[in-house]
Amino acid sequence: MANLRPDELQRLCLFLTYCNRNGLDSEYMCESYLTLVEDTISEQIYFNKHKHYRYSSFQEVAQKVYFDPEYMDRYMHGLAISTFLWPNHVRITRYFKQTLPKRAVGSYLEVGPGHGQFLMMAMQECSYDSYLGVDISATSIKQTRNVIDYFLPELRDTVRLDTRDFLAKDDLQANSFDAIVAGEVVEHVEQPELFLKQIAALAKADAHIFLTTCINTPAIDHIYLWRTPQELETMIQDCGLTIRDRLTLPYQGKSLDEAIAEDLSVNFAFLLSKA
Repeated sequence: MANLRPDELQRLCLFLTYCNRNGLDSEYMCESYLTLVEDTISEQIYFNKHKHYRYSSFQEVAQKVYFDPEYMDRYMHGLAISTFLWPNHVRITRYFKQTLPKRAVGSYLEVGPGHGQFLMMAMQECSYDSYLGVDISATSIKQTRNVIDYFLPELRDTVRLDTRDFLAKDDLQANSFDAIVAGEVVEHVEQPELFLKQIAALAKADAHIFLTTCINTPAIDHIYLWRTPQELETMIQDCGLTIRDRLTLPYQGKSLDEAIAEDLSVNFAFLLSKA
């Protein structure tokens, strides 16, 4: 916490106060954070031993995570806290805020808003006319809705939140979004190339596209494993997207080369455009 900027520390305090006022006491929030930490450590041990993730299909993790409201609620609150406490998550959040197009207008799409922190920040910082969040988990949609209603009640009519599969055929129109954000999502799907192609198809020619993901980063619901930055970036580019800028965050205390050589986690945040 000593590394947080004053505004970040204030945001953390406001978030914890919000949780408390909604019936989630300090003990529950600690349990939520420890759920994330302990499950992540367990998956790291498995990955170190076997050199692959424990699960490789959506079906294997869906009932354990996304469709278990009790677990998902703790997991998302734990992840929300990690955006303030885990160094790489803190830096990704800063990069997200720094690169948001503050004066842009039009339509904003976020895929997998999860705990709602990125969507809320976009609504606070930007001037988009409408915001859409889609998530496979009803629990995540509920958490995001609660966060928006509490912190930004004056903007609640500008946002629509849907529980749906992003890849399902529905009313999302090609070339219709001015901004698309997908934070920590593509490693959760079996065929990320389909996901990336969908982003490219939905984005307008000049859309702001922000994507975060990781390599060699075990977690209970990570199912697609990239082992090198080259594998990841080649897939992104082959799916109709151009990398305009990137933030690369190796495992804490390691260089990128050391992290890759030792099969340690590397986080990425990409600014993309439609090819």
